[in-house]
Amino acid sequence: MISSSVRRLVLATICAVFAGCEATSQPESIKTVAAFEVPLPSPADREQFLTVLRAAAEVEGMHVDAESDTDLASEAKASPNFRMTMKAAVWRGSNDDESVASAMDQFDHLGQVWLMFSRGKDPAMVARFRERAMHGIMVHWPSTLSLPIMPTGAIPLHRDLVRTTSGYIVKPSEAYKYDLPGMAAQSR
Repeated sequence: MISSSVRRLVLATICAVFAGCEATSQPESIKTVAAFEVPLPSPADREQFLTVLRAAAEVEGMHVDAESDTDLASEAKASPNFRMTMKAAVWRGSNDDESVASAMDQFDHLGQVWLMFSRGKDPAMVARFRERAMHGIMVHWPSTLSLPIMPTGAIPLHRDLVRTTSGYIVKPSEAYKYDLPGMAAQSR
């Protein structure tokens, strides 16, 4: 059985992915302010990543919920497009009052986990958590790359990105999908 916090994470993630294709209004607190791709090819890497995330979250009184391998496998049976090696969220409050970060990969970038941080209702606290988490992540996985955040606060689809040495950028031919200033007219 999937926990209610993981169900909320799945719903929020689906909305975020679809929001990348179309402008939507979001409360400032849930807008994505930083996003990274962390290479986590092995189960040991994923466990270490969760340990780093949990340690950073606990300092700020937050906690991490992660879906089990069994639950991930069960979802993958429903459709190959649901394949993942990680699905986790960082929550503020003992009742999962606010999601401040999520980490997941998808069928088209398995082992390349996308970690997304929201602004949060307490931006200073979330920023402290983000800085602490990213410090630990960069120590363990220095090839972590930044992901672009669109004007809507969404992350583009994986197929619409190009990897560079410092992170990802939106393919010029796909920029029109994301209402990027100065790019839409050039890329059609």
